[in-house]
Amino acid sequence: MRANFGGIFLLCGLLLACASVIAGLSCRGRCGDIMEKCSCHTTCVSLQTCCADYNQSCLQVSPYSSSMLGGRALRILSLVLNPGGRLFCRFKGEIDREGFIDAEGHAYCISPLLYEKGWISFNVSTDGINFDRSGEYLSVHPSKADPAHEVTLVNTTQWQNYGTPSTAGRLKMTWNSSLIAAEKVNIELWGYRESSRSTEAGVDGPLSLQAELGYLYSLGRNQPNTGAFSFIPEPSQDYFKWELGNIRITASSKSDGERDVQCLWSGGHVLAWHLEQAFRDDSAAWAESKCLQWGEAEEKLPNFLEELIDCPCTLAQARADTGRFHTDYSCDIERGSVCTFHPGCVHCVRAIQASPTHGSGQQCCYDSTGNLVLTGDSMGGSTPDRAHDWGSPPYREPPRVPGYSHWLYDVMSFFYCCLWSDHCDIYLSHRPSSGCRNYQPPRAGVVLGDPHFITFDGLGYTFNGKGEFQLMSSPDRELNIQARTEPVTFKNGTSAKATWLSSVAMKEKASDVVEVRLAEGNLQVLRNQKVLHFSEQRWMDLHGVFVFAPSQQNVTVIFLSGAAVEVCVHEGTMAATVLLPTEFTNQTQGLLGLMNSDPSDDLLTWVGEVIPPADVTPEEIFTFGGGWNISKASSLFTYDSKYLLDNYYFPPSLDPAFVPAFSLPERPDDPLVADMLMMCFGEGAEFCKYDTLTTRSLAVGNATLRVYQNYQARMEALEPVSSCGWLPTPRNGEKNGTHYLEDDMLSFSCIDGYILYGSTERTCLHDGTWTGERPHCLRDDKVGFVLGAIGSLSALVTMGIMVTLHTRKQEREKHKKLDQKETQEHTC
Repeated sequence: MRANFGGIFLLCGLLLACASVIAGLSCRGRCGDIMEKCSCHTTCVSLQTCCADYNQSCLQVSPYSSSMLGGRALRILSLVLNPGGRLFCRFKGEIDREGFIDAEGHAYCISPLLYEKGWISFNVSTDGINFDRSGEYLSVHPSKADPAHEVTLVNTTQWQNYGTPSTAGRLKMTWNSSLIAAEKVNIELWGYRESSRSTEAGVDGPLSLQAELGYLYSLGRNQPNTGAFSFIPEPSQDYFKWELGNIRITASSKSDGERDVQCLWSGGHVLAWHLEQAFRDDSAAWAESKCLQWGEAEEKLPNFLEELIDCPCTLAQARADTGRFHTDYSCDIERGSVCTFHPGCVHCVRAIQASPTHGSGQQCCYDSTGNLVLTGDSMGGSTPDRAHDWGSPPYREPPRVPGYSHWLYDVMSFFYCCLWSDHCDIYLSHRPSSGCRNYQPPRAGVVLGDPHFITFDGLGYTFNGKGEFQLMSSPDRELNIQARTEPVTFKNGTSAKATWLSSVAMKEKASDVVEVRLAEGNLQVLRNQKVLHFSEQRWMDLHGVFVFAPSQQNVTVIFLSGAAVEVCVHEGTMAATVLLPTEFTNQTQGLLGLMNSDPSDDLLTWVGEVIPPADVTPEEIFTFGGGWNISKASSLFTYDSKYLLDNYYFPPSLDPAFVPAFSLPERPDDPLVADMLMMCFGEGAEFCKYDTLTTRSLAVGNATLRVYQNYQARMEALEPVSSCGWLPTPRNGEKNGTHYLEDDMLSFSCIDGYILYGSTERTCLHDGTWTGERPHCLRDDKVGFVLGAIGSLSALVTMGIMVTLHTRKQEREKHKKLDQKETQEHTC
């Protein structure tokens, strides 16, 4: 018995000891930490070093994104709970909402209504006290949410113009009924506004704006969940001042207007269909009054136009400058150019960054000839926005609320002035196009192939070191871009004496670290060492940086400075293009050189010495490039596999044992040479040949040539263009032409009964000035009067001059006589 008791006590002691160790190694409240015996860092999954409860403590959700309006059930993966229990969800450390657990024990949090985009942190608890399990999800602009989870407004034109002439009838909406787990639903109207509130200074202190999306009333209660609902709207007596809003559908078991419950939202839209009776009686007069009120209010607001970036002068520039401009999906040439708000245009872009002080946005639109369209010439011209459509950090404060602030400040007024009444001139006077006279294209540097580098100033060279290097850095502007290269591998598993790009990691100031790397032939993106998935969203707002991934073969990383890194894959080979605004001039270093329009100093070593490129040898290039290897302390890369640890983390950043082939002979007996010479010609031929021979692949050589040609095309697109600026049409006259770039010519004429004075033609010169003089149109019956007036004025001027000259002559003669008299007196 004693032995048995002794064994029991020993077993209990071991269990207690194990429990103590396990408790100490829990990931509860420690996600992101790396502990002594296990890890709660995201890399632990691939390294197989996770603590036992990592998946139950550091949470992943599906779907991983939700509209910022909320209402979507986010299932917490790898977490199974008691179906009879309760789940509490805390978002951003301040918003507490109750989730739910289904019959199978799956846990769900309902995304809340927010006024911001980006990754949102959340914590969960089963007791409402200990919120020690954590995760995050992506909050997105409502227009970027999954369309399958949206209430569709059938015939949106009817919805948004209801009450105007010839627009009436029944309004219809549809939705996926399976997404609302109820037999009966409520259809609600929610309205949006930005109202004043007093700040912490008190009631008498300065006022700020507060965003509010709130429940107004229900269009239907306890309706069958058939996936469709229609109604004939009536003018609202109590809520007509709410002119912007959304439809929301919830289960009938929910209270009217209950917040943050599982639901479906429509897109935001103008609530024309519920406006007051006066709108339906005379929509044009009602809209005219609103337009005039808006114009008066605009006069009192700060001038936001002065701090906006100028538009690119051409469509080619706009599409090539991916660091500062992105496609405006409401007018996209890739989607058929349906430009409802910009008739006559084929493509628009928006400035990615909002203006710093006012959070305003720039929009630039182009016609079929690729020229910028201005509001001075067309209602469809480029219109800046007081509130950026995509919002701007910190997002939650008006006028920075994504989508909604833009609708209130810039879209509603377009309806008032341009669509519902004939006063678009008022709208355009407050939203004039900025033009492009001050636009400066970015500079580009590229790394491609095995690998070849072309600096920001156009110097090309080949560097085949193996390791991790400083591709480009700007200490003054705190931008750091690093590149990793690895040996080229043949299909049989052996390595060639050449390397290629395998990963690019980057950071600007306090932004998230973004890494784009090659993984099984596709691009993989990491944010702070965690893999990002683009199955739901192609655009992600991160901290201090944006990522756009239109495909698995193409990723663009965009920083707040306007710098961008485009990464692409061709035939399994990775290439990267770095775009920098001109503000980076004389502030760059690394493998892409010093950006100053002088290629002779681009081989600037890390110690500050310049290697003249004219006679540099491949061996000297190898030494130069190797000098830009990074230290382990400064590395931005993720080491989440045994291969990366063994080949890059533990060894030196420059592999001293790897020596590439500095040149490869073109042997006549080589079966590749004949085809290679037919393929590799023109600019970029040397890169094409080198890559064909090192990889023993015509496809790789051809891919290198294509990337080089794409680089050339971008350089041509980004060529600076001189603009002379917009010229107005003379009053009572006509202007032939709406293009204002170098060598463009405009001609002017007058309507019948008027005669043109000034230049009939004006040409834009290289220095940005117009030839000739501004034209004017004068009535022919007033010409004689004007000429007579001009003649009389000339006579008066002439008379005045003659009088002045005569007076001066008399004074001179008087002084001469006095001088003579004084001389005579002195002589006497």
